[in-house]
Amino acid sequence: MHICVLGQGYVGLPLAVRAAEVGHTVTGYEPDRARCGALAAGSSYVEDIGDDRLQAVLGSDTYYATSDPQDLKGFDVAVITVPTPLTDRAPDLSCVRDAGRVLAEWIEPGATVVLESTTHPGTTRDVLVPLLEEGSGLVAGRDFHVGFSPERIDPGNADWRLENTPKIVAGLTEGCLERVKAFYDTVTDVTVPASGLEEAELAKVFENTYRHVNIALVNELSRMAHTLGVDVWHTLELAATKPFGFTKFLPGPGVGGHCLPIDPVYLSHHVKARHGQTFRLIELAQDINESQPDYVVRRLQDALSRRFRRSVHGARVLALGATYKPGTSDARQSPAVEVIDRLRQMGADVTVVDPYLGEAEGSCREIPFGPTTATATATATATATAVSDFDAVVLLTPHGEFDLVRLAAEASYVLDTRGVMAAEPHIERL
Repeated sequence: MHICVLGQGYVGLPLAVRAAEVGHTVTGYEPDRARCGALAAGSSYVEDIGDDRLQAVLGSDTYYATSDPQDLKGFDVAVITVPTPLTDRAPDLSCVRDAGRVLAEWIEPGATVVLESTTHPGTTRDVLVPLLEEGSGLVAGRDFHVGFSPERIDPGNADWRLENTPKIVAGLTEGCLERVKAFYDTVTDVTVPASGLEEAELAKVFENTYRHVNIALVNELSRMAHTLGVDVWHTLELAATKPFGFTKFLPGPGVGGHCLPIDPVYLSHHVKARHGQTFRLIELAQDINESQPDYVVRRLQDALSRRFRRSVHGARVLALGATYKPGTSDARQSPAVEVIDRLRQMGADVTVVDPYLGEAEGSCREIPFGPTTATATATATATATAVSDFDAVVLLTPHGEFDLVRLAAEASYVLDTRGVMAAEPHIERL
């Protein structure tokens, strides 16, 4: 089939490459010309897709990257994988609407359109379908097929990939569902049919709401445990020995990525706007998790005052990790970035080391740390080049490249926000 994937980011590019690898002819539509040029040259900016995989599908003529909407003509299946961000703390579906308008012109009878972008229940039926019908002059469910299949991409996860993660599929009609399922059966091992579009849309936002609420719970637990003088990390290990009725979540500097800081807001905002009801747990979890970077800064501020009788202002701080999770260059909504920004606003002299972001930030300088030389971003202002030269280290993202044994041996003080280091007199866990 001729497959078009609109949006070639963390979700769209893996889907496009996988579809090309299994034998479809794939058009990757990316309106960002710089990104499109990189893809056409065989250079992937999504780490889950190596250059070798991208170059292989380019070389076999099964994948083509384009910024020209005319290349969408004649598609059998089109999948929309565009961003759904927040603007002024409210859902922003402008990219979905733009994609729908672009796509509508090229819909032919019998074609299938699928939305993968995360959104609130009702978006496919009430927002996308009218745009597709208006632009094409065709009737959804009769002349062409429409579906929703929520993305479940976890950047940097080598165990659960697109092809082996169960894929929820939904359709506007039973016939639409059959077409949507038939496509995803070719690229994923397991498809899970939903009874309707809204159920599939709600399942996606609830998956991340579940994580969001539980992370907020352990983040607040960690604050309370610190006040009580109790080791929250050991407490969680003990609780996790229960073989039923408990799932272990861990505290940290906050939540990041596209999903957790955003998806639950889509659900709570929709319920309030449409029905005037408040999803209280989501709003409470949002308050807790959004305040976590401030809590990290206060803990560091207290430690500097207590241990060294100095303030954050002028302190030399080494921040390890800036992405939202280990092993990835994805810094979207990263709480680590918020911690770094707050420290700098308070006058701290912060050096950031992240082996996944250094060169992406522009010119870099080297700081010898870890098994290999890591890089510090150009925004770093500290002149120290050894761990012992810093007043404090805050471990924000525990990338595997960081030598934690050396860190424990050389650092004057470490605030470990991820609980990956053993507690010692000079090492505090959040």
